[in-house]
Amino acid sequence: MAVRIIRLGEARQPDEGLRVGTVRRPPRGVRKEDFARRDYFDVWLPELAPSEPLRAWALAKPFTPARFARRYRGEMSRPAPRRLIGLLAALSASTNFSVGCYCEDASHCHRSLLAALLRDAGAEVRTPDAKT
Repeated sequence: MAVRIIRLGEARQPDEGLRVGTVRRPPRGVRKEDFARRDYFDVWLPELAPSEPLRAWALAKPFTPARFARRYRGEMSRPAPRRLIGLLAALSASTNFSVGCYCEDASHCHRSLLAALLRDAGAEVRTPDAKT
């Protein structure tokens, strides 16, 4: 079993399982009942997305991956996000599911950082470039 790291809105992969959207906002112009049908997400978990202040800061400044990573990891070290990461890591031992966001480049967003946090919590994580 594994957690897949995906881009929301892209076609689902075989055996991907439930999609968890770790984004601050739902997709614009899409009705709530169409989120899953249009390959966005089945469950919305904004608590694992960067906070609105961090998102605004990242968009307003020249993007610095190291500073963004430090700030995002700081947010995820709080008790509630830590518990959610632990829950997802534990679930990955018994079921396939995926987590993701809208960003085109995973190296410039939080989903690559979230993948590392899930691995650190004991989850088997698969990224799009991984074989199998």
